[in-house]
Amino acid sequence: MESLNAFTRLPNTLEQGWVLQSASGWSNAPADESGSNPNRDAVQRFTLRSPANRLGTATPAKPRAILVIEDNLADAHLVREALEEHQVEGELLVISDGEKALSFLSSLDAQPAADRPDLVIVDLNLPKRSGFEVLEGLRQSNACRRVPVVVLSSSGAEEDRTRAVRLGISRYIRKPLRLEQFLSLGAVFKAMLDGSVL
Repeated sequence: MESLNAFTRLPNTLEQGWVLQSASGWSNAPADESGSNPNRDAVQRFTLRSPANRLGTATPAKPRAILVIEDNLADAHLVREALEEHQVEGELLVISDGEKALSFLSSLDAQPAADRPDLVIVDLNLPKRSGFEVLEGLRQSNACRRVPVVVLSSSGAEEDRTRAVRLGISRYIRKPLRLEQFLSLGAVFKAMLDGSVL
């Protein structure tokens, strides 16, 4: 069994100049003089490709848009891996703090014709604005109030779970400690995208 200990050390490195880029997964981008990456402020997007499709042997399913609101880029990377392992194809959007997430929701509401995500995955412990504030924003958003929402959090506190359920989430999942357990979450996310329950 592979532990996630190696992954928990990644964010410090990633914040110094790694960003997600469309269609290419993790890509090394230069940091500015302050040691941070200016692109980190934007919504980060990249294409999900299943292992079979990367070899050119699969017929792509209907592309999906999954929004991940997560400040730990190593965990965002694991969500991507979990989705691809379970043949979910489409676009992954990653937002690294609660304030940016609420701004993104406002921009969706201001453009009625804009595509909405098919699934939202939210961490509760976010910088600037909490995951609970983001959950409130999702349920007040015209574009996203009916989108399935998964809380993926390190918190196992019952009060956090109860509060999240009251805010209309579809599922509360505590972040697994083992790599294979984290990757198995792709089956749960895929079932939610397909409208079924695991």
